[in-house]
Amino acid sequence: MMTPTAMVFVIDDDEAVRKSLGRLLGAAHYRIELFKSASEFLSRSAHPGPSCVVVDVRMPGLNGIDLQKALIERHREEQIIFITGHGNIPMCAQAMKAGAVDFLPKPFKPKELLASVERALRRSAEQRRRAAEKNHARGLLERLTPREFQVMQLVITGLLNKQVGAELGMAEKTVKTHRGHIMQKLGITSVAELIGVVKKAEVPPAKDLRLRSHSVATV
Repeated sequence: MMTPTAMVFVIDDDEAVRKSLGRLLGAAHYRIELFKSASEFLSRSAHPGPSCVVVDVRMPGLNGIDLQKALIERHREEQIIFITGHGNIPMCAQAMKAGAVDFLPKPFKPKELLASVERALRRSAEQRRRAAEKNHARGLLERLTPREFQVMQLVITGLLNKQVGAELGMAEKTVKTHRGHIMQKLGITSVAELIGVVKKAEVPPAKDLRLRSHSVATV
């Protein structure tokens, strides 16, 4: 079972289906909210914790596939589970390629939906964890000066202080000083840890490190 902050949203224009799914998910101790349309759901602010959306593919107005596109365009993180009585292989392939967790044809077994919901919430929680780590790592790298950032990019490639100095046109002693400041600002003690921070921040390597400007936020 997921954390108390997890939320499951059900969107279906059929009231009977909405209530049935609500009872099933409620009995499984999930926090739920029910919506009769995708537009109604989109008017709600994004949930701050792990979440997933169980949505019918075919609905009046904004359908399930359109909802998926809207969530992607708005950079929303809800995981999607499609349910449908009118699905086809191309539609399923399109939905899954766009990141859907599952595509369940009606009628489906309750345990199938519950398994999909659990999988979706776990994926959502993991996605949020990675995003938090990325933001934290980028925040750390923003503490570096432009020169320290350049030194850092060379250090993680495995170059020695003398080699870094040759690349950047500075004395080996100066490189050593910059490395010390980098480690201190990031709260780390080894190159391995430095590589870990850069990896989490998802900062791509510069093509020309000597011309690299310090800009983590725009990466």
